[in-house]
Amino acid sequence: MSCCRFRKRQQPTVPDISVVLPSVLQPLAGGQSILTAPAEGPLTVGKLLETVTGDYPVLARRLRDETGALRRYVNIYVNGDEVRRLQGLETEVAAGQEVLVIQSVAGG
Repeated sequence: MSCCRFRKRQQPTVPDISVVLPSVLQPLAGGQSILTAPAEGPLTVGKLLETVTGDYPVLARRLRDETGALRRYVNIYVNGDEVRRLQGLETEVAAGQEVLVIQSVAGG
């Protein structure tokens, strides 16, 4: 007797978007060096920052000022390109990409 089994086809998993934090910012993110966000579709850098800093308001304020703009001393890179040289916070980030946050340090 032959029996047929049907498997439910699983949807392929979409890789998250990773936000890599420098060590100086990690304490503001619960000690995490990488924050991730699900990527159902392309996100802008601005929306990505809102998503990953939602539970970390002090981190959010360290990255962006009261108007929502990136602070002068914060640089964000998508695929090695600084977002200020692209479309700023409107730069799109796709699933599987890595976003690197660099905080400039000044001293004398």
